[in-house]
Amino acid sequence: MTPASPPTPFSTAQIQEAVQELLSAETLPPIVQAGHPVLRQHAVAFNGQIRADELEQLINLMRRVMHEAPGVGLAAPQLGVPLQLAVLEDQFDVDPEAAVVRNRTPLDFLPILNPRYRPLGTDNAAFFEGCLSLSGLQAVVVRHEQVLLEFETPGGAPAEREFRGWQARIVQHETDHLHGILYVDRAELRSLSSNAEYAARWAEPGIGKARAALDFLPERP
Repeated sequence: MTPASPPTPFSTAQIQEAVQELLSAETLPPIVQAGHPVLRQHAVAFNGQIRADELEQLINLMRRVMHEAPGVGLAAPQLGVPLQLAVLEDQFDVDPEAAVVRNRTPLDFLPILNPRYRPLGTDNAAFFEGCLSLSGLQAVVVRHEQVLLEFETPGGAPAEREFRGWQARIVQHETDHLHGILYVDRAELRSLSSNAEYAARWAEPGIGKARAALDFLPERP
């Protein structure tokens, strides 16, 4: 069980100040890296702390930072703003075999506020994943294969949507960020690899070679 993270100490005024600083900058902001306290705090639910036009600008900025990285998701705390806001999008061309094994299909751009997920069914999937806030590393994480996401749209409407496969992995990863959870908290730590070692040794659709060589998630008889 992953321990609960403490709530962010940011006041509404501090959140507003952080957002305005981001929006007034002339360059794209850096992505906050592991070790920064904001990544280990439970972000505050969005309830109108910033104006609608500021929210739209922040979402657009997060999308630009995500594309520049590049990545498939970004949470507001990764820009130093402890609000329950994330953006998701996966339009990368991937190897067809890997796409089948990982159940990876394109995900259109989706901003989500105050998200919560719960598993649908009992199936899990284990694959390597990385994080823009832990640059240069990857590790295997066991995640729910299918989830139901409840969230709010930027316009404030409640919504829910089912996700499966790689899309469900993105949803879980980014929602975890908003609760102060990093993927390494859920990872098989014996699988932890640098990007260079992953590319040289374990860059295959599944995790079979890495599991055998690094001795994690042993096969059940």
